Amino acid sequence: MQDLGRIGYQAQGVPVSGALDPVALRLGNALVSNPPGAAALEIMLSGPKLEVAADSVRVAAAGPGAGLILGEGSQIVPGWQSVTLARGEAFQIKLGQGSACVYLAVAGGLAIPSVLGSLSTYVRAALGGLTGRALQRGDVVPLAADRASDTPELRLPSPPAAEAARAVRIVLGPQRDYFADEALAALLGAEFVISKNADRMGMRLDGPLLRHRDGWDIVSDAIATGAIQVPGSGQPILLLADHQTTGGYPKIAVVISADLPIVGRRRPGDAIRFTAVSVEEAEQIAREEECRLTDLIASLEPVSTAGDLDLASLYAGNLISGVVSTTD
Repeated sequence: MQDLGRIGYQAQGVPVSGALDPVALRLGNALVSNPPGAAALEIMLSGPKLEVAADSVRVAAAGPGAGLILGEGSQIVPGWQSVTLARGEAFQIKLGQGSACVYLAVAGGLAIPSVLGSLSTYVRAALGGLTGRALQRGDVVPLAADRASDTPELRLPSPPAAEAARAVRIVLGPQRDYFADEALAALLGAEFVISKNADRMGMRLDGPLLRHRDGWDIVSDAIATGAIQVPGSGQPILLLADHQTTGGYPKIAVVISADLPIVGRRRPGDAIRFTAVSVEEAEQIAREEECRLTDLIASLEPVSTAGDLDLASLYAGNLISGVVSTTD
């Protein structure tokens, strides 16, 4: 279970945690009329099978390639679209090739206790979520609402792409001066591969080793989500939502906040490339991405039900190319 994170406790050593793909989380919540930061189920790599134990529940799968397989597979509800299910209905979350994680948003939210202002699960400290751990077979997820509203289902007409091939934008530093020029050139010019040693804390990247100039020990300082730290081995580690709050390895760069969702969608074995931008450019990109997300939420539209007339499609079609007059 993840929301937008546990803010304000890093000084006490508590990671922020939260969704790896906050864009998908916020869009999923919008599809079921939840607040943007409501907690949802974060599903990684393989989708579980669930059964509805409430009178009815409205859910939406959010993430590139996501979907819901109902019953025994007779019906598939595409991602980025809400659907209301009745008690006893079973469904499975489908993950596509475009993303390592998807979110199952539930109308009304999850009825679990807040810990330090967040419902996010931090497994390493057994904090938040359902007793601080990942869900297991037989678990019951308590819901805040036991019946879905009668409002129409919603869909996102133009969902965001996975952007799996796009270079990830970074700001160099804060310890770029600890690295040889060749290391900076390799970071920006080479392709890395996400190793199998990857989880919510961070990703080890296979590729050229990033050599330090004179050493790799620094006085431990604060770590931001997206920091790329380089230990003595020279193998970079890209730190994600569950990262430690301080560290003593030099950080060659930090992924910009607007590209963190793109990194969160990557799987072990995926390639990753980096390109540098300035702090000012990163701030402008963040503003633009927030406007884009606002526009996406504003574009949500009701799902056409069977038998409804799709007027937009009707008006767009050239149904009559002339007039024919007949007489008896």
